[in-house]
Amino acid sequence: MRGLLLAGLLLAASTGWAEAVSRGNGAILRVLDKLTGELRDVELPNGGAASMGRLQLELGECRYPEGNPSGDAYAFVTVRDTDGEPVFSGWMIASSPALNALDHPRYDVWVIRCNTL
Repeated sequence: MRGLLLAGLLLAASTGWAEAVSRGNGAILRVLDKLTGELRDVELPNGGAASMGRLQLELGECRYPEGNPSGDAYAFVTVRDTDGEPVFSGWMIASSPALNALDHPRYDVWVIRCNTL
């Protein structure tokens, strides 16, 4: 009986972790060239791509907390170097850029926010 109760509590708690999100139309990514110090904001639509120096940036989609587009941003980003192989592919979170960061000797890339217009 205790095991059944514990399993029910764990199941109920796990469903509460999901945050309701809305899909943005695109995202703004910030790129830092660590050699030159150049900082550039790149605006991409969902499914879009852009080049920045030796990098090809691709945005899968951007999501934000429902009803709060300025609250946070979750962007699925793929970054390719000049050889075409992905050096990063995954979700970047604006409020926690170090959680899942691009590891590149020359560039840093992080998501700033989703576009909602």
